[in-house]
Amino acid sequence: MRSADDDLAPVIPLFDGAARADVRLDDHDETAPVEPDADEIRERAEEALVRKLRAKQLSVSEARSVLRENDLDRDSIDDVIDEFLRRSYLDDHTLASLLVTSGSERKGQGRIALARSLAQRGIPRDIIDDALEELPDDDAERALEFARSKASGMSRLDYDTALRRLHGQLARRGYGGSIAMDAARTALSEVGVRRATTRSFSAPSSGVRFVDSE
Repeated sequence: MRSADDDLAPVIPLFDGAARADVRLDDHDETAPVEPDADEIRERAEEALVRKLRAKQLSVSEARSVLRENDLDRDSIDDVIDEFLRRSYLDDHTLASLLVTSGSERKGQGRIALARSLAQRGIPRDIIDDALEELPDDDAERALEFARSKASGMSRLDYDTALRRLHGQLARRGYGGSIAMDAARTALSEVGVRRATTRSFSAPSSGVRFVDSE
C-alpha cells in the first residue's frame, strides 16, 4: 500500500542503454543489508541438511556436500558432521547395509553393481566391503533368477540375439564373466530359445552322409 511519503519520493530514470526503470530514493532507508553472521550461516546449513535427511538417508560424504553448498566453512562442517553422527542422523554402515539389501533383493544387482552404486554415494571402500560380506555367496542363483525373469520376453528372438541382450542385462547388474553367461544360457534354454542346428555333410566314397552339428 502506498503512503504519502512514497508519493513524495523522487523518481530517477535510468538511461544507460538498459530497459527503463524507476528508482525511488528513500531517505528513511540508508543502511546497507546486514550480512548473516557465522551462527546464522551454520543454522541455515543445518536446516538445509535436516530437510534433505527427511527426504532420504544420506551418506557422510553427501551430507558434507549439502553443507558446503550452503556456504559453511570446513571447521564448521566437521563440527556439524560430528554432531549428526553422534545423534545417529548419519551412519554410513547402516546406509550401506540398506543399499545392499535393496539392490540385491529388489533390483537383482550383483556385487560389482552394488559396489559401484555405494561408491557413487561416497561410502568408503572398507564400509562397502563390510556390507558386501553380509551377502550370501549366491551370485549364480541370483543371476539365474534375474535371467529367468527376462528370458520369456525373448522367446521370439534368435538365439544369438537373445543371448547377447540377456548377457548384457546381467552384466549391467553386476554379474560378470561365466556367471552371467551360464545364467543367460540356462534361462534361454528353459524357455525354448536354443541355438539352431545346422546340417553339414561329407562325401565318403560310398556316398553322401549328413551330420547334425551344433
